[in-house]
Amino acid sequence: MDTNASDTVLLTLETLGLSDASIYPTFLLGALTYLFIMFCNMLVLVAIAVSKKLHKPMFILLFNLPISDMVGATAFFPQLVYSIVTQNRMISYPACVTQAFLIHFYGTGNLLILSAMAYDRYIAICCPLRYNAIMNPHNLIRIITLIWLINFSVIGTLILLLLQFKICRMNIVDLYCNNPSLLKLVCEDTRVNNFYGMATIVVIQGGPLLIIIYTYAQILRTCVMTNQPDARRKAIQTCGTHLVVFLILQINTMITLISHRFASASPYMRRALASYIFLGLIITCGFVNYVMFTYALKYVYEQYMRNMMTRSNV
Repeated sequence: MDTNASDTVLLTLETLGLSDASIYPTFLLGALTYLFIMFCNMLVLVAIAVSKKLHKPMFILLFNLPISDMVGATAFFPQLVYSIVTQNRMISYPACVTQAFLIHFYGTGNLLILSAMAYDRYIAICCPLRYNAIMNPHNLIRIITLIWLINFSVIGTLILLLLQFKICRMNIVDLYCNNPSLLKLVCEDTRVNNFYGMATIVVIQGGPLLIIIYTYAQILRTCVMTNQPDARRKAIQTCGTHLVVFLILQINTMITLISHRFASASPYMRRALASYIFLGLIITCGFVNYVMFTYALKYVYEQYMRNMMTRSNV
């Protein structure tokens, strides 16, 4: 039966496969995880906003990462937690499309933000004398605006291409809504969507990957050549955390995309993959929050101690 995509119809998400005994522990884990992610992200935002010592280009770029994380967590966890406690896997089509938009918006945003942060570290470490001239407030605003503009345009177009179709199926093959799973509800020709999706993957996945490889290769070369062990350690520590987060995001995205290329994949396999992605999201958000907050506190502490030493020497 064809159903107009603009109508409020109910779709069925992939079953969670939880036993009665595991419902409430899983609900508690999901709820606490969501609250933890939101609390840590808010903590980072407040720390950067309140401390004038953190009003530096790197931290201003980093300020955008918690915002993106909160968008992704809010798109994913509340619906999941609700469906766990109610054992109701129904979701309206508009809500499903909204979730898909926000999750893709989160993933793309994080990749772009991490790429901008890698560029910032590249300029700071490889071209320190030009850093203030390049990463001035005007250019910083342009970079941040460009990140969110590209993100909104790319993902907005992806969803608009989807909304032109009528759906003829009601079962989502994933634990959450995303563009590939929504396209599987369509019985019409989706070659344009598939082409745009593949082009988006190449640009959004490949572009940041090339930026990361180039900037980190240059940073590593500079670190090896420097005669200052402390500067080398700080550079490797900072860039290493960025690289770990970036790789987790890349792997999670690729697993999602690859799983949709196999139409014969069993529900158990899909649940296993979705569970891996769920775990990856928790690890990524938790790791990013921990690194960001500890790094910000460490930076403030070092600046404070430096000021105290300067005063004592006067």
